Amino acid sequence: MGKAGAGIGSLALASLLHGHSGFSAESNSGAARLAVGALQKLHHAPKAQRVIFMVMAGGMSHLETFDNKPKLSEMHGQPMPASLTSGQPIAQLQGKALNCFAPQHPFKKFGQSGVEMSELFVHLGEVADDICVIRSLKTDAINHDPAHTFMNSGTTISGRPSVGAWLTYGLGSDSADLPGFVVMTSTGKFGQSQPISSRQWSSGFLPSRFQGVEFKSVGDPVLYVSRPHGVSSSQQGDVVQAINQLNGQFAEVVDDLEVASRVSQYELAFRMQSSVPELMDVSREPQHVFDLYGTKGGDGSFASNCLLARRLAEKGVRFIQLYHRDWDHHGGIKDHVAGTIKEVDQPVSALIKDLKQRDMLKDTLLVFATEFGRTPMAQGNGRDHHMKAFSIWMAGAGIRGGLMHGNTDELGYNAAEDIVTVHDLHATMLHLLGVDHLRLTYRFQSRDFRLTDVSGNVVSLILG
Repeated sequence: MGKAGAGIGSLALASLLHGHSGFSAESNSGAARLAVGALQKLHHAPKAQRVIFMVMAGGMSHLETFDNKPKLSEMHGQPMPASLTSGQPIAQLQGKALNCFAPQHPFKKFGQSGVEMSELFVHLGEVADDICVIRSLKTDAINHDPAHTFMNSGTTISGRPSVGAWLTYGLGSDSADLPGFVVMTSTGKFGQSQPISSRQWSSGFLPSRFQGVEFKSVGDPVLYVSRPHGVSSSQQGDVVQAINQLNGQFAEVVDDLEVASRVSQYELAFRMQSSVPELMDVSREPQHVFDLYGTKGGDGSFASNCLLARRLAEKGVRFIQLYHRDWDHHGGIKDHVAGTIKEVDQPVSALIKDLKQRDMLKDTLLVFATEFGRTPMAQGNGRDHHMKAFSIWMAGAGIRGGLMHGNTDELGYNAAEDIVTVHDLHATMLHLLGVDHLRLTYRFQSRDFRLTDVSGNVVSLILG
């Protein structure tokens, strides 16, 4: 039985070396499996081919962005009703006076559909008819790191596979020369920048080749992506081939899928030495594209990363995750939210417009999310963490544009109507990619695990 799986490494080696300059192999029988992922056939026809998942890290306030609460304005400075707050989890306001804090910016209806959001979203308002705002999210975690973990993996337990890893495991990648799962981060100027751990894009118990690869926004996008001075492509190809042949021989005596992962990653890294510099060189983009996004590229900004996300999508990358670390507003929320919205407003609008004019929005799923919301109660002139209600928006492949789904109570404390959980969000994302979330599983420690754990329902009301 130990030898039954011994050919995995050599199959992977053959498939990865087949058809590339400087490499040869007698068989490519493993290529199809490595390309398409674990699912040989989708469960139903997909609407989406790829996902761009934008994470507004730090806890974006729903009350200053997408969830207008006139009643909260009326009760500004008055005590929050004890019926809402008594016995409920609170992060930093424990033992302090819980007084209502009005939304700090006016709201406005945009587009023919009348999608309501902060009037600060002057650019996003131009594409309001393309987005679906979901105002009834809730989560299971009240602090940043576990809330990110829950949003990414469907559990607060660290070390489980992230959503991007699940997607590349199930669906594979359409790019031979780039990772199937790419992560980029940016940092703004107006909030506390909470750290984002690399385990947020971990493959967990899935084979390690499905983990996210972080691309740096400034300088070399990937460490050591350049060849050593004086070493030609063919010379390095010889080295990679020799290493992979040794790994293939090792695979003949051990039954370890990580050997196949090692083989695949050596070859992918070799290919990336050509593909990544070309990807990151935006000099050939026309001036009107730079003007659209509000960046020249390569400056590490969220705008630059949005432009790169479009380029990655064009190259066939399955899951692209952008973190913008600027939304933790415990104080000065009026000015800080205004500054942070300005950092993201034009780029996300540009991304929608750019994909649309390239006829890619129809099969690219955009998710603009955060790990939790902010309290309707004041924390000085800011807001504390809040897990009971927050807002996100989605757009693109199969999503009904110009829609506001769900609602919170009149003070924005609890998700109250058409409640959406993180598991529901994940189930809906998988559905749009042609996957039944109940059937994408992985056997680990004698249990079949899935991204949505033991719950989750597709939010059919937001689907076109």
